[in-house]
Amino acid sequence: MKTETHPVNHPVLFVDGDHEWTGISTMTSNEVRSIDGIDHYVVKVEISAFTHPFYTGQKRIVDTAGRVEKFMRRYGNQGKK
Repeated sequence: MKTETHPVNHPVLFVDGDHEWTGISTMTSNEVRSIDGIDHYVVKVEISAFTHPFYTGQKRIVDTAGRVEKFMRRYGNQGKK
């Protein structure tokens, strides 16, 4: 690979709460942790596949039934005035 066209990748330890996994990324941080003799930058993420509701199966159910009834209660009687 050409050095001037591609960004530099670093070993990274991603942390999401109690979950940690290693990978490579262009991201760096001030915190470094040594894993198996290799220094990894520690990058804290707010949401990942371990905590995202789509992947965990804890989706919030959106109430789609009754939308027309709610609309009619709010705005249905405005035409009668």
